[in-house]
Amino acid sequence: MKRFAEEILAKIDAEIRLRDCGVNSTMDNALYMVKFIAPMYEQLREMTINYLFPSVEDEICFFKELKPEILSKYIYFSKVYHIELKCPDGSNDCIREYLSAELDKLTYFFRNNIEFYQYVRSQSTHLDNFYFTRKPIKTSTIPSFESCQYDTDPLFSTGYDYKAAKILCNKCLKVYLENRMVKLNNTEYKVARSSKFNSMCFTGKKNALIELGYALVSSGDINHGNIEIKEFMEYLSFVFNIDLGDYYDAYIAMKERKDQTSYLNRLIEQLTKRMKEDDMK
Repeated sequence: MKRFAEEILAKIDAEIRLRDCGVNSTMDNALYMVKFIAPMYEQLREMTINYLFPSVEDEICFFKELKPEILSKYIYFSKVYHIELKCPDGSNDCIREYLSAELDKLTYFFRNNIEFYQYVRSQSTHLDNFYFTRKPIKTSTIPSFESCQYDTDPLFSTGYDYKAAKILCNKCLKVYLENRMVKLNNTEYKVARSSKFNSMCFTGKKNALIELGYALVSSGDINHGNIEIKEFMEYLSFVFNIDLGDYYDAYIAMKERKDQTSYLNRLIEQLTKRMKEDDMK
């Protein structure tokens, strides 16, 4: 069971890296990840309800660490999708108020689950048997926990594994919402800054700039490597006044073509040619 859960986690993490949809995920990417994770989560459920853990320790490990990690990603992308879907089309102040209210919801959850949050954060273990093992299927013996569409089967839930997943999810969701707020607050600055360079644009092919963007991010030379593809593509779009569209699909096509780095090769040729011409003057 542990190996199966770890394989699911590895697949999810690999897809997140491939699509570059972590804390800066778009609504489309979030929906994609929900659909990507859902069938694997269902497979995990089907396997778990018929599985007899070798020991209590194995059961605790599954419900305290493995399952919450998987479930947290599913909840996170579901939350991002619905937050973006419900985001109002209004002024920056209106959007800022909406995002602030979403942040307040996270604070409310932490305050209402402070004891369990402290238990998890302190890596305590003395209540693991209560929190992270399944109970006999009797309503009176199942610990109370908030209703959740992801966990209605007592053979697949202890009640508190969902809360552990929510804690992990909310940490990521907090970063996501704060990033959205920062970008919103920087909008006015970007508009003012753009007026100085609004005549500068990239006149080559769109895929060429995408190839260059991926190369620069892959080099690790932008922000010491601490930047995501999505963020840098948005920067290039802004600086060069061009809509790069679905750069991920362009990247996939780039990998499949015979000359994968045709534009970079052309840049080398043109720079070498210029140097030779300068030497001849």
